[in-house]
Amino acid sequence: MVELFVRKDVAFRAFKIALIVGIILAGINHGDHLIKGEMTANNWIKIIITFCVPYCVSSFSSAMAIKKEQSISAM
Repeated sequence: MVELFVRKDVAFRAFKIALIVGIILAGINHGDHLIKGEMTANNWIKIIITFCVPYCVSSFSSAMAIKKEQSISAM
């Protein structure tokens, strides 16, 4: 399963999804701080973590879809 997570196509797809969704979530959750210029180190750490969540979800989803496709084609 780990080999699916580190595949170049899975990682690149997850990166693109994380970039789009991460920007949206960071804007929703921290937009007011960004606009006011009141960002703290804690806020930046939270934004980084915000980008990690959609990356992990997308990677997991892609890996599960590939695994299911491989098991169906093996039959």
